[in-house]
Amino acid sequence: MTAGHTTHADPIEMQNRLFSELSLMFGREVPLYDKSLAVNDACNRAVCDLLAEMHEGFSISDEQIVKTSGERHGAIRIGRPDEYRWIGRFFACFGMHPHNFYDMTSVGAKSQPVIATAFRSMVHPEHRVFSSLLQTSYFDPETQARVDTLLQTRQVFSDDAMRLIEKAEAEGGLSWDDADALIAEGTERIFKWTGEAHDHDLYTHLCDAGFKIAADIACFRAHHLNHLTPNTFCMDLYTSAMKLKLGELDRETFVGRARRALGHVRATGDRDFLRLCFKHLTREEVEAFDPASPAEGTIDRLVDELLARLDAPELDLAPMPHNGFKDHTEGPDTATPLLLRQDAYKALTEAVRFTDSGLDTEHTARFGEIEQRFYATTPKGRTLYDGCLAKVEAAKAENPGLVKEDFEAYAAMQARCFEAFPKTLRGLLDQGLVFGRYEPTDRGLASAGSIGTTDLGELIDLGLIAYEGLRYEDFLPVSAAGIFASNLSQYGTRSTAAEKPEYTQAMLEDILGRPIVDSNEVCLGLQADSLLDTYERLGLTDALDPATRDRLAAEAEGCPAEARQRFGERSVLAARA
Repeated sequence: MTAGHTTHADPIEMQNRLFSELSLMFGREVPLYDKSLAVNDACNRAVCDLLAEMHEGFSISDEQIVKTSGERHGAIRIGRPDEYRWIGRFFACFGMHPHNFYDMTSVGAKSQPVIATAFRSMVHPEHRVFSSLLQTSYFDPETQARVDTLLQTRQVFSDDAMRLIEKAEAEGGLSWDDADALIAEGTERIFKWTGEAHDHDLYTHLCDAGFKIAADIACFRAHHLNHLTPNTFCMDLYTSAMKLKLGELDRETFVGRARRALGHVRATGDRDFLRLCFKHLTREEVEAFDPASPAEGTIDRLVDELLARLDAPELDLAPMPHNGFKDHTEGPDTATPLLLRQDAYKALTEAVRFTDSGLDTEHTARFGEIEQRFYATTPKGRTLYDGCLAKVEAAKAENPGLVKEDFEAYAAMQARCFEAFPKTLRGLLDQGLVFGRYEPTDRGLASAGSIGTTDLGELIDLGLIAYEGLRYEDFLPVSAAGIFASNLSQYGTRSTAAEKPEYTQAMLEDILGRPIVDSNEVCLGLQADSLLDTYERLGLTDALDPATRDRLAAEAEGCPAEARQRFGERSVLAARA
């Protein structure tokens, strides 16, 4: 509610509408994007049909698949600090906060001249936008001066957009008429591809020096979406389907990979998997599904049905302009359900006009990323992940052609590198490798006051506490750098400044004019708050070791109140706030 008795548009509803419109915009600009969404929906339908055979009572309509697959992770690259502050203020109107600081200038051989944060809702985000800011101090003085001078000539945010953002800030929100106008600013100007650039000499200089990302930021009339990423339920199934439709896999090879991918879903698609993939299902609804065994031949039938859907004439992607699909998926191996796995069709070659000279040429920047999200790692889990990933990179360096020569051998190598991780949510939680959220079961509540242990694992084994994993909602710099490198055929480059500057979170927070949220603190706080609440409801608070109780209280206090309140569940601290 607002002053003047105006009802404000709900920021999350605004956000969903914005990303729906952005998806339509991107589909008009990049026809292959729309086709890839259709391929993903077909693959997700095959996964859901298999899950329905495994969980009696589970079903999902085509409309719900489209909605559940409709999460979007976008990326935008921004040139000037003042533009970056405006983009942060823009996203704030949609309930999206900056999460985590990413220094892409310091990711080894894949470094790029940008720093970044990701804007998203604090809890259960539907959408997120990774927003990079070009660091011109990464360059030698002459290049820096040329880039800064060119960037000063543009105005991306219109006067109307700035007025609407200021109005939202002053009045605590927008009416739906104003909200729709701000959304239109996004689709018609802020995120829109124009294909118009300036200063071809600078563009060529940056590209030849290995700075294609800088050229994409500095030389265009406006910043633009570089990708808009959908959500898949089975990465290996989707990538195989896209390679089939792009003409990079023969039918027999696809069938073999599709059977293996669905076989993995059959082996791992338990109730935890349902909770991970389908946010609209409650724990009680998932637990009400009866386990079932798919009939013999089910996977073969589902692969045949998927092929029939993919054989639709409108999904013949090979004749469309494209530059192929990546060789391998970024992130963990297929069997390790943490963080996220990412893949992409490669950046498209698109027409560009340099309006100052009338020169027509081509540019590659916008690509078709896809994601499958898993569980958020604790610092301990992230350290182990980074070590496993380093093993993969070392093995790839020893045999760089393996992924093309023998894909199955490559997948087996990757699996060996990640064998230190448990493959189930319970195993990951027990070892403190991922974040979880806990609540008492009905049996636990009925036993409150007469429970003789505070050991979490024992309480779970006794059926007194239920758990779920917190999904990873953020960004992986090394994986993203791999995506950039594959798409741009440039694997990063060194700073050309006399001495590479150091870039800090405080610098980006100063530009934004607001603090950046630490997602680890949010996850740790949600986990601790749920444990405190669970022990309290089970009558075990006084039985807890005082040091443990104090630690949990401190961790819970470190979680922003908005995160606890928006989670939509009982919370000790939210109730007290």
